Amino acid sequence: MEKKNFTVSIYTENNLGLLSRIAAIFLKRHINIESITASPSEVPEVMRFIIVVEVTEEQIKKIVGQIEKQIEVIKAFYHTAEEMIYQETALYKIKSSEFLDDLNVQAFIKATNARIVTVTPKFFVIEKTGKRSEVDELYETLKPYGLMQFVRSGTIAVTKNEMPITGILEKFNTTNSIS
Repeated sequence: MEKKNFTVSIYTENNLGLLSRIAAIFLKRHINIESITASPSEVPEVMRFIIVVEVTEEQIKKIVGQIEKQIEVIKAFYHTAEEMIYQETALYKIKSSEFLDDLNVQAFIKATNARIVTVTPKFFVIEKTGKRSEVDELYETLKPYGLMQFVRSGTIAVTKNEMPITGILEKFNTTNSIS
């Protein structure tokens, strides 16, 4: 079977130590986590983890099954990139002197829908939200201009098709006391 990127969405109670147990499931199988994001879900008191990995479909099915065995996990799903709408956000800190001297970089930033969020005499901070390839392209463009710092968020994603998760979560939330 061919390896490809899968996005795993995990809906959970917000309990201490759960993230390390989920990460251990990947570690035991020697699978590198490409991206991980945690945030509140659309239902109060329910968290959502989004994990991106490169594996076969057979592997991801087994992993999701193992994740769902964790007591605090309400439901886990996996999706291909084609089934998701996804974005990443990155911040780039570059030297002001280098940046001001080249109008091509300013035009490129505008053309890529990036935005300047902070300007000081010593540096600029630029923010870019988009697909990983777009974030990487801006990184490569800015690197020769004195890239002082770079940070990228994990992938955030929603499915293109309707998912029954809201009903499942609301039912869980009303029948169980999440503490």
